[in-house]
Amino acid sequence: MKKGWEVKKLGEVCDFQGGSQPPKSNFIFEPRKGYVRFLQIRDFGSDKNITYIPESKKNRYCNEEDVLLGRYGASVGKVLINKAGAYNVAIMKTIPNLKLLNKRYFFFYLLSNEFQMPLSKVASRSAQDGFSKDDIFGFQILVPSLPEQKRIVAILDEAFATIDKAKENTEKNLQNAKDLFQSELNSIFAKKGKDWEEKPLGEITTKIGSGATPRGGNASYKSEGISLIRSMNVHDGYFKEKNLAFIDDKQAKELSNVTLEENDVLLNITGASVARCCVVPKEYLPARVNQHVSIIRPKKEIMNPLFLNLLLTSRYYKDQLLKTGEQGATRQAITKAQLQSFVIYYPTLKDQRKIVVNMNTLSAQTQKLESIYQKKLNDLEGLKESILEKAFKGELKTTRALIEA
Repeated sequence: MKKGWEVKKLGEVCDFQGGSQPPKSNFIFEPRKGYVRFLQIRDFGSDKNITYIPESKKNRYCNEEDVLLGRYGASVGKVLINKAGAYNVAIMKTIPNLKLLNKRYFFFYLLSNEFQMPLSKVASRSAQDGFSKDDIFGFQILVPSLPEQKRIVAILDEAFATIDKAKENTEKNLQNAKDLFQSELNSIFAKKGKDWEEKPLGEITTKIGSGATPRGGNASYKSEGISLIRSMNVHDGYFKEKNLAFIDDKQAKELSNVTLEENDVLLNITGASVARCCVVPKEYLPARVNQHVSIIRPKKEIMNPLFLNLLLTSRYYKDQLLKTGEQGATRQAITKAQLQSFVIYYPTLKDQRKIVVNMNTLSAQTQKLESIYQKKLNDLEGLKESILEKAFKGELKTTRALIEA
């Protein structure tokens, strides 16, 4: 530890204040005289769906200079700044002793693993992840002199600004890589060839149909057996194994009319994920689908299933499917009849195969780029953690030395 630095308990240099919880009947969702913004856990992620409550002595207030901490659930340890208003019980306001702590220095300490790691251990001891101020009063914090804290803050601010700029550029490159594939895919189907045929799906398929949920719902699922594919497994262009359900032979027999075959195209037909589409991977067969997923089985002599999947995931056709789904009375849904009458344009099988090969090549290239950019983003975030670790061990150098290290 550097000369002049002290190790103190968090409770010796800072106090914390919990929030208040007014009744939801007081909530409004637009600014009004006599009301203040009401900060909740969701405000750690975005400024959408802002809530306002009446001004009251019972409220706990904060200003933009205050540093706020998430106390419960997935937001434990999340740090919020530059927000003013009242805050709820899931948020804790920090009140550092300004004679000992620079607020910006303390903000960086809360972001660092010096605070976050012991906090996660404390919070995980409760049934619902959470902590009280008594839980963290004993945490250790290195406290240099105020001038030294200001020096550290200046270095961290400059380093983080440089990293954030690099992240911003990398995120743009990552999004461009993702957009490249969809842009090319959309251009193929938006500029269909003159010799392409036009037919409804019902005429070029041997099956269009969805299944059902076995009696008993989730409780009836097995740990192994025959796959039951649900909408959460179907994503545009890929199959997600997470939360894949299984049923036994008896349950599967009741769903024998929706037995999947290799190369079947799966389309989500209800809810928020409506119109997501992929080809079933053969390693998950035998399988059935529930009522939220439709099987589309193209005639092999007319339609390549991989081409059909590309077609249905293109923005040109996706927008049409989504518009169809919005016609439901109570929620987004696409019926069997609507799918059967859904008109598509397509070229010869030979040209379909060429398009599939070309798009697979482009997909591999864009995925490689995405992997490179994602790794860079992860590395930049790791660099932030490394710099914070050095800061709270008294090992900070110049900003240039930190970035180049």
